[in-house]
Amino acid sequence: MLYLRSLLFNIAWYINILLHMVVQLPWYFFLSHKAAQKVPRRWTASTHWLHKIIVGTDMEVIGEENMLDEGCIVACKHQSIWEFYAVNSMVRDSAFVLKAELMKIPFFGWYVSKLKHIPIRRGDKGRAMRRMIAVARDRIEEDRQIIIFPEGTRKTPGQEPDYRYGVTRMYMDLNCPVVPIALNSGLYWPRRKFLRHPGTIRAKILEPIMPGLSAKQFAAELERRIEEACDELYLMASQDKIHPPLNEAVMARVEKAKKRLDNVKSS
Repeated sequence: MLYLRSLLFNIAWYINILLHMVVQLPWYFFLSHKAAQKVPRRWTASTHWLHKIIVGTDMEVIGEENMLDEGCIVACKHQSIWEFYAVNSMVRDSAFVLKAELMKIPFFGWYVSKLKHIPIRRGDKGRAMRRMIAVARDRIEEDRQIIIFPEGTRKTPGQEPDYRYGVTRMYMDLNCPVVPIALNSGLYWPRRKFLRHPGTIRAKILEPIMPGLSAKQFAAELERRIEEACDELYLMASQDKIHPPLNEAVMARVEKAKKRLDNVKSS
C-alpha cells in the first residue's frame, strides 16, 4: 500500500504542477506582484491536500508567532522538496535564494522570474555573492522575507550539518533579523527516494536572531538553534503513533534531545 500511495502521489504531484503552470500562464504575467504571489500559494494548498489525502501526511507548524512580517532573512533547514512549497505558506512575501540554473527551466523559470526571487550562480564565487547581497538588499527594502537554505543543498536527517558562509554574509551585510526554521520533512519525503511516508511533518519557526552579533557568534548560534530544534522534532516524530523509519543517526539525535530536555527540566 505504501508503494501504491507513493506512486499515486508522485504522479499527482507532477500533474498538479503542470496544471497550475499551464492553465494560469495566459494571464499570470499581467498580474500585480501581490496577485501573482497567490498562484504558488494555491499550488501549496493543493499539494498539501494531495499529500494528506493520498499518502496520509499532514503538516504542523510550531512557533508561527515568531515569523516577522517585515523584511528579514529566513534561514531554513533543507531536507526535501517539501520546503519549497510549505515554507512559502509560512511567510507573507517570500523571495527564495535559488540556483540560477532553475531559471532556465521552461514554465518554472518564467514563474520564478515574475516573482523576483534571488538567483545565484555558484560558479562565480565572490561575484555571485556580491550580486546576491545587492538583490537581497532590494528585497529587504521591499519588506520581503528572503528564504535561504544555509547548507545550500538537501541533507539527510541525522547527517552532520554543513552550514555555509552565505547566510552569515547576508546577516552581516544586510543588518536585519534572521528567523531560523527547523524541520523533519526528510523523514517523510526522503531525498532522492521514491517512497512518501504517512505521519505529521513538523516545522518549527524559532525566535529571530537580531542584528549585532559577530559573524562567528551568529554562525554558531544559528547552527545550534536549528540543529537542537531538529533533534526535538525527530523526538516528536519517534513518539507519534504513525511515524516513518528512523535510521541510526536520527535515533542518536533523538537520544541527545531526550538528555538535553531532561537537563533543562532538572535545572
